[in-house]
Amino acid sequence: MNLHRVILTLFTVFSLLSACREIPADRLYALKLDNPPSEADWQRALPRTVTVRGGRPHEENPLPEINKDTVHTSTPSCHHGGQLPDPIRVEMKAFYTETDLFLRLVWRDPTPDAELNPWIFDGEKWNNEPQLQDGLGLVWADPVQFSDFTCARACHIDDFGVAGSGFHAGHRMKLANPDKVLDLWHWQADLTARLGFADDRRLDEEGMHGDLPGEIFRRNSRMASLQNAAGAPFGEQDSPLVDADGQPPDGRYYEPETRAPGYLVSPPRGSRADVSAHSLHENGHWVLTLSRKRVTGDPLDRSFLPGKANATHFGLAVMDHTLAEHYASTLRETLVLLD
Repeated sequence: MNLHRVILTLFTVFSLLSACREIPADRLYALKLDNPPSEADWQRALPRTVTVRGGRPHEENPLPEINKDTVHTSTPSCHHGGQLPDPIRVEMKAFYTETDLFLRLVWRDPTPDAELNPWIFDGEKWNNEPQLQDGLGLVWADPVQFSDFTCARACHIDDFGVAGSGFHAGHRMKLANPDKVLDLWHWQADLTARLGFADDRRLDEEGMHGDLPGEIFRRNSRMASLQNAAGAPFGEQDSPLVDADGQPPDGRYYEPETRAPGYLVSPPRGSRADVSAHSLHENGHWVLTLSRKRVTGDPLDRSFLPGKANATHFGLAVMDHTLAEHYASTLRETLVLLD
């Protein structure tokens, strides 16, 4: 798409928004391009801001004012718009070509967490650090099956409570209806970003599954690799199987503060590798660009077709240094590919 066409399309959108025959403003609109979007295209694109609520920010003493007796006395939760902590605003932009869909998501996170349980050498031995990772999830829903879809419908809260400066919420990431399936893209700042993909998964009544069966993540732990190991994985007696270069650490020299990954990642195969991801952290924000074929041929994947009649509902979740307690969108969000 040349610059003239981009300007004409933007003018048309603005005209519709200001006319009597308004198009809904609560939509993420994707413009068609002849080629994958350039950085200049992203800068010109109209954003849709999605607010996610209810997670736990990665900061010291995040809820210092909460009384330790304040447990189950109010109803805020991850998926129902709780007022603690402050919400996160995610700026979303979208383009598509004849074959592919492209998304860019930007959100504020002053504390980037891109290592999950890393090993650090102290000059004598390896120690495992209890660090977590940031992440983002996108859930895609067929409007025919989920006419009133929101992220709250995708999972259920088992428990919610706060105690002192702590916060907890147990989630059952599964659907209530056994006849429905959601398409899930899961980006992780360490495990998937390392190889430039987002895990293509599905969500059903039994929980989350990879589109292709099998485990692609495993602990870089000697104890985890042994049967009847004497120590716990990542414990004091443990050490990594390989270093950052993929080499066994025995007999090798390392400077103090040398790091090794806490998890090993196998390249995804088949339909599990459908979603490409490029991420960077700059100016206190994560900038994540995702892309996937508009039609993959996999019945578990949502197809993205032009026109309002082919709109797709979606939910969005942001993880800040956590594997479970996430911020989630509470309103129905919709992606429309403008034709």
